[in-house]
Amino acid sequence: MTSLPGPNPREGRTSRVRIGRRAASGLRRAGSRQPFLPPRWFVRTFWRIHRALVRATRARLGLWRPKPGRWGALWLTTTGRRSGRPRHVLVGYFEDGDNYVTMAMNGWAAPEPAWWLNLQAHPDATIRTRDGVLPVRARPAAGADRERLWARWGQLDKDLDGYAARRARETAVVIFEPATAVEKGARASVTTGDNSLPPAPRPTAGSRPARIANSRPGGPQR
Repeated sequence: MTSLPGPNPREGRTSRVRIGRRAASGLRRAGSRQPFLPPRWFVRTFWRIHRALVRATRARLGLWRPKPGRWGALWLTTTGRRSGRPRHVLVGYFEDGDNYVTMAMNGWAAPEPAWWLNLQAHPDATIRTRDGVLPVRARPAAGADRERLWARWGQLDKDLDGYAARRARETAVVIFEPATAVEKGARASVTTGDNSLPPAPRPTAGSRPARIANSRPGGPQR
């Protein structure tokens, strides 16, 4: 399994702090103030209640499709970067063609979310939406693609830039590509002699992801 590239170690903490300061400085120059953010304890309590609702109802409640002007909610299963065990979390998303897009925001707290750290070590994951279960491979958006997707999320959350300025590091825009599309790309790469993209694992016949009722989304996701 291929790991996603990590951050450049030479950039260090100083560069991440500089990014956050520049963003905050830009807001001050524009005469804007940072939007209100609930206390961390409130955010974490809300997450726990939301997860409990999804587990108790076996995903009949707690997941929803994105709508115009509103993001959706999906159930993400990653592989723990240390334990190797399945880890579960709820994230907001919108659709971009066949892909699913989310933000590694961690409720706009400073640390990177555990699920994103897990995906950097093990990009293959599973998502569950109102439309069913889908194996995917995660990657960070970059360049013009990131700017486009960031702008789309900004249409769903008008305070996006203000929230992002609270973090010293750049917030990753994460793309979930269906494993079938990744596999087709891998086959095309092999045909052209480019083996840089390994094929996604093929689900075995008759296999089914673990039911949400049997998952354990609470606690550190490592």
